[in-house]
Amino acid sequence: RWSETPTWQYFSGMDYFEHRAPCDPSLIGKFRKLIGEEGVEELLAKTIAVAVNLKLISKKALETVVVDTTVQPKAVAHPTDSRLLEVCRAKLVGLAKAAGIILKQTFAKEGKTLTRQASGYAHAKQFRRMRKPLRRQRTIVEKLMRGMQTKMGTLAQSIKDMLQANLTKAQQLVSQTKQRKAKGPKLYSWHAPETECLAKGKARTPYEFGVKVGITSTIKGNLILGARSFPHNPYDGHTLNEQLEQAQILSDSTIRNVYVDLGYRGVDADNPTVSIKHRGKSKRLTEQERCLLKRRLAIEPIIGHLKADHRMNRCHLKGQTGDAMHAVLCGL
Repeated sequence: RWSETPTWQYFSGMDYFEHRAPCDPSLIGKFRKLIGEEGVEELLAKTIAVAVNLKLISKKALETVVVDTTVQPKAVAHPTDSRLLEVCRAKLVGLAKAAGIILKQTFAKEGKTLTRQASGYAHAKQFRRMRKPLRRQRTIVEKLMRGMQTKMGTLAQSIKDMLQANLTKAQQLVSQTKQRKAKGPKLYSWHAPETECLAKGKARTPYEFGVKVGITSTIKGNLILGARSFPHNPYDGHTLNEQLEQAQILSDSTIRNVYVDLGYRGVDADNPTVSIKHRGKSKRLTEQERCLLKRRLAIEPIIGHLKADHRMNRCHLKGQTGDAMHAVLCGL
């Protein structure tokens, strides 16, 4: 789109209209890996400094902020047991072929048929019937795992380690599909094992698959001061200290007041230098603080714009490092 939009090219500092992209797309990925999370945070710090220097926001406005969390969805398909088992089967067959392991069967045709059967039964809400194709899919994956394990002995150690890591993922997937309520972390995507399931209580999307992200913005001016990912889905209140620390470093200011929702209750002792204000303290707030507390809701449309306009609604970057970098890049 950059090569089609004159406005973007003018904003980028181009003197003449260019009919091709300014660089190869792979260079952008290499640039991200080179600068890392600290580099993208430095870019966000520069945008905050520019806003202060241009007097778009006052230095005093940086002392009062709003903090909230949201879900940054990962670029994965909706995880169903049947589909994950079929992906696992196909990946194991591909890995065996690449390593030179000859399997007795690949179950390619049967795997596709079983996936189609399971999805049909699930669509018709015939969940007891759906168990039969799922059992067969688990059996197929276990057969492939045993076939690979028996023929791994003659391979090089580096190839063994690579295959063993994938076999461990396959075993985790088989175990979690056997139990109705599996204990410990679950595998929701083969290519992105860091994906987590988060429930935010929304009626339309009760479950989202990605990572929790905390957003910090000024209560006046709506300038984003920080964005940080939090793997393993911690309690919102336990993320506040790190969010405020990041915002203070990037904005080069001291935060004195923070307005939050009720998910941040009970963390006043962990943040003694900051005055935390939420609806649970409404009787102890002054009239001016109550008015500012109503402004807390301004962060909700900010999060909406981050997802709709800044691509936070789908993270394509790899691993937990990619999640952290994507959150900050969306805040630029």
